[in-house]
Amino acid sequence: MKGTSLVVSVVLFVAVAVLYVLHFTGNGASEGTPIKAAAGTGGDLKIAYIKADSVLLNYTLSQDLHDEFTKQQEAYTTEYGTKRQSFEKEAAAFQEKLQRGGFLTEQRAVQERDRLLGKEQEIQKLDQELSTKLAKIQQDNNNKILDNMMDYLDRYNEKAGYDYILNGANVLVGPEVNNITADVLKALNEEYEATKTE
Repeated sequence: MKGTSLVVSVVLFVAVAVLYVLHFTGNGASEGTPIKAAAGTGGDLKIAYIKADSVLLNYTLSQDLHDEFTKQQEAYTTEYGTKRQSFEKEAAAFQEKLQRGGFLTEQRAVQERDRLLGKEQEIQKLDQELSTKLAKIQQDNNNKILDNMMDYLDRYNEKAGYDYILNGANVLVGPEVNNITADVLKALNEEYEATKTE
């Protein structure tokens, strides 16, 4: 199984998904600097930004889900590895027995070969199933993190009243007062810790 590359791909996918959603939604929080709106739009815009990648890396829920995912991945890798090793030993024993003429009949050798081919197909199927399960777990984790973040930003913005909250990855220059990352991260972690003690 390609465990390491799968984890890297999944983390990148989560980051891109969150960045995409935050970039194209108008949710958020904190004290932002009003910006003059275009003529005829009726006033100043209140804008803030959040560094979603920082939230992902430091959100306790994200870390806990990653730890659980890693344990599950290790368990799946061990299960697959054990079955693969067993098959390889049987295949090597078959090859050795075949070369020294250890089968009484050719038909018996063919039966053993067919049994081993079936076992190899089962192992390949197991690899696919485990990879699919891991991908599903990771997708569910990504959705949970994103849902929690967006739910919090919606509630936070009811009080803060921002017109736009931008993804900080796209903000090249901007006043730090508009950066609400620390506030959002602190609140998300507090809410998550509260659910763990219930």
